[in-house]
Amino acid sequence: MAPTIYRERGYRFFFFSREEPRAHVHVICADGEAKFWLDPQVELARNIGLSRAQLRDAETIIEERQGEFRSAWQAHFGS
Repeated sequence: MAPTIYRERGYRFFFFSREEPRAHVHVICADGEAKFWLDPQVELARNIGLSRAQLRDAETIIEERQGEFRSAWQAHFGS
């Protein structure tokens, strides 16, 4: 299960159920995907195919909406 928590500018932000306990978000678009940690700060964990510009764009969106993403994480995982 991979619930979508947000979509913007061709990016889909989501997380996988039962992947790991540390809060993070995945982002995917036509060119590739990445994973960003949410705690203790927004930080790139993994990138497959996204350009530096796309990573910056995705990270900016995550930083702007990190409160919403953390709330979605807590609502889904109950922690």
